[in-house]
Amino acid sequence: MQKQPVPQPRHRHASLKMLAEHLGLSPSTISYVLNDTPGRSIPESTRARVKAAALHFNYQPSMIARNLKGKRMQTIGILLPELGEGYHSQVLSGVGDLLMRKDYFYFTVHHRHRKDLVETYPSLLRSRGVDGILAIDTHLDAPPPLPTVTVAGHTTIPGVSNVLLDEEHAAHLSLSHLRDLGHNKIAFMHGQPFSSDSDTRWNATLCNAKKLGIEIHPELMIHLSKDSHSPEISYPGIRKLIASGRPFTAVLCFNDVSAMGTIRALHEAGLRVPHDVSVLGFDDIQSAAYQVPSLTTIRQPLQQMGSTAAQLLLKKLSGEVIPEFLQVEPELIIRESTAPARKMETKKRTR
Repeated sequence: MQKQPVPQPRHRHASLKMLAEHLGLSPSTISYVLNDTPGRSIPESTRARVKAAALHFNYQPSMIARNLKGKRMQTIGILLPELGEGYHSQVLSGVGDLLMRKDYFYFTVHHRHRKDLVETYPSLLRSRGVDGILAIDTHLDAPPPLPTVTVAGHTTIPGVSNVLLDEEHAAHLSLSHLRDLGHNKIAFMHGQPFSSDSDTRWNATLCNAKKLGIEIHPELMIHLSKDSHSPEISYPGIRKLIASGRPFTAVLCFNDVSAMGTIRALHEAGLRVPHDVSVLGFDDIQSAAYQVPSLTTIRQPLQQMGSTAAQLLLKKLSGEVIPEFLQVEPELIIRESTAPARKMETKKRTR
């Protein structure tokens, strides 16, 4: 019996019809094998032949045709404010790792907190065949047109599940730490109005300050407003506070990057951290431990929050009932940027 020559792979992708002709099988049989369609009695030898030919010819299934047939695309759309380093990238890393293990592809779109983009992106993602949406630090006013899970959404929307940090416990940890170190002149930082965490974190701070007997001085308040996720967000406010001459011994920052900007401004004014002023951050991003001094901070398990949200979304897509809210616990990480309070001179600093 003459041996058949091994066909050479094509430069372009093979079609389902081409594979069927080569193997002498029906296109439907090949489709059942490549899609692992359940309930089909196909011999293992035939399955092996189909998969070997698909690999040899570099066959790629048409995702458009798959979508038109109502099948899942194994694709997730991810909404987030920006694609920079820090909080968002660590959450996204957790999401991506989980989806990769589950053989899912994902698109990321960043919106810079623009309401028009937040409203239109879900429909655009649906038109591109995504199965579900995962939103990170994104304020949603209405349920998207696809199954959705949020990280730090803080908004109750029918059908949308949320992965959240226990902000009450986080506020208690940070304020108790500063109080136990003897700080009673604390500068407080309120996050940007467009950040989904700002109001919830501030309300938790107010509540716990009252419980712990810590006075919040309006003249020591710093309101962040710049649409940025770099240390520059806190730098001008701290410089202004220093120039005012009002005494303070600690700064409770909105996040780690604002803590970095705070330390820079204090350093330029000749104030040492933590000898003169203690600084406490929030998030525990990867660079927090490598600052000089290293940051005392409230740790959010960012990668875990991302992977948990992705897992919940896949469960939702498979028809499982998942909780509306899933809360994760923070942790106080004590490093070099906090120390017992010292008396601070009240003279006005101009540097």
